[in-house]
Amino acid sequence: MAATPKKTTPKKTTRKKTARKKKSTRKYSPAAGESVRKEMEEMKAGKLRSGPSGKKVTSRKQAIAIGLSEARRAGKKVPKRKKKS
Repeated sequence: MAATPKKTTPKKTTRKKTARKKKSTRKYSPAAGESVRKEMEEMKAGKLRSGPSGKKVTSRKQAIAIGLSEARRAGKKVPKRKKKS
């Protein structure tokens, strides 16, 4: 006597309802981006100086930080700096 295959019913998959992410507005204004671009150009030209010591900036990240800082001072839309823990 041959074994008959079992009838299997397809498994029902339950979908998790995920919260849809709200479409966010821009975090940085285009004017803030322009400020960062200007500082990057200065750094590449070797003219960007930092702080009271006036040392030459060689780090890309530091040039971006200076550009964002200037944008904040000018009142352009830039998020607040993260607090150090």
